[in-house]
Amino acid sequence: MQVIRYPEKNTWNTLLRRPVLDTRQLEATVSAILDDVKTNGDAAVLKYTAQFDKVELADLRVDAEEFAAADAALDEPLKNAIRQAAANIEAFHRAQVEEVTMIETMPGVQCWRKPVGIEKVGLYIPGGTAPLFSTILMLAIPARLAGCSEIVLCTPPGRNGRVHPAVLWAAHYTGITRVFKTGGVQAIGAMAFGTESVPKVYKIFGPGNQYVTCAKQLVNSAGTAIDMPAGPSEVAVFADEACVPAFVAADLLSQAEHGPDSQVLLVSTSETVIAAVQAEVETQLEQLPRKDMATQALGNSRLVLVKDRDEAMDLLNEYAPEHLIMACENDEALATRVVNAGSVFLGNYSPESAGDYASGTNHTLPTNGYATAYSGVSVDSFVKKITFQRLTREGLQALAPAIEAMAAAEGLEAHKNAVTIRINP
Repeated sequence: MQVIRYPEKNTWNTLLRRPVLDTRQLEATVSAILDDVKTNGDAAVLKYTAQFDKVELADLRVDAEEFAAADAALDEPLKNAIRQAAANIEAFHRAQVEEVTMIETMPGVQCWRKPVGIEKVGLYIPGGTAPLFSTILMLAIPARLAGCSEIVLCTPPGRNGRVHPAVLWAAHYTGITRVFKTGGVQAIGAMAFGTESVPKVYKIFGPGNQYVTCAKQLVNSAGTAIDMPAGPSEVAVFADEACVPAFVAADLLSQAEHGPDSQVLLVSTSETVIAAVQAEVETQLEQLPRKDMATQALGNSRLVLVKDRDEAMDLLNEYAPEHLIMACENDEALATRVVNAGSVFLGNYSPESAGDYASGTNHTLPTNGYATAYSGVSVDSFVKKITFQRLTREGLQALAPAIEAMAAAEGLEAHKNAVTIRINP
């Protein structure tokens, strides 16, 4: 990891740049796959599954036998862990369910807003080097609480042609029965356009690599809603002398092991802390099974020494991290200054892994600086909010002068007349 000391503010943009692919080539590649899926349906999806996942499938659907096999294969301690995580996630997200509140803006004028679940949603669950079954809990539970009537899940199969048993068990536990063995760009295309097997959905959720993120953005421009541009994982840590360097190093590595295009950032006011964390990273890295992948991610990463806490917060808000850990003195007070972050973890005993799995908050979060404008997934992500109103004759009469005056001023005579005809028949 590169150590950068007291960077000038005019260099922050370069310093905080995420690792990226050549987007021109990326978009061209992704567009071609999406067009093929749109035109050729299952045949194209099966072709790309063979090409990218190295497995020949006859059917994309997961059948009852495979669900049963997954249940038998998964050990009880892991099932209990998933149950505990699901309970915490449900408790946190259930509190987000909005009650309908009637507002009388003036006598005889009633307005209210009702959340309605999006009917058809698609969940993308990454596989590849790590089957992220925890993401199912983060997406399926709020979808169910929101009242979505049709939930479709796509995830890449393993080389044996089967989906990882933990993925299938988590899907079944959260009430999802329509699971399809496809990943990557072709999965996003299948859910966006529909195929012979995979239903077309109205909104797609789930994280992925830069290809998946690009695919989501392209289908979004073609009319399918998405949760957010969620790409490679990242974490930023602010640490001072109150931190435990070994804990900070572990947090940095927990994100670095996601993949070679992940990024981690440490910001500190202490040269001593940076040196201690750097030493711990080197020690802990040697013990990781995914050492090679983490090492590549660390090549994209930075240890930044700043002059004070004010500058640290300015730099972190500029970075707008997916995950922000505050391992410092007076963490809660300092955290009130966070304006750009996906999720914030306070203190030495709040590892990012807690949010990834089981504390209750959602781990599907904005990356790549999108935390400046996007929130993480919540129950709200799965609903449309429809407004309603009812006016009595008396209420319309009282409001009519304002409506008529404004409509006339905008030159919309038919708008004005829609009121006038009711109060002066």
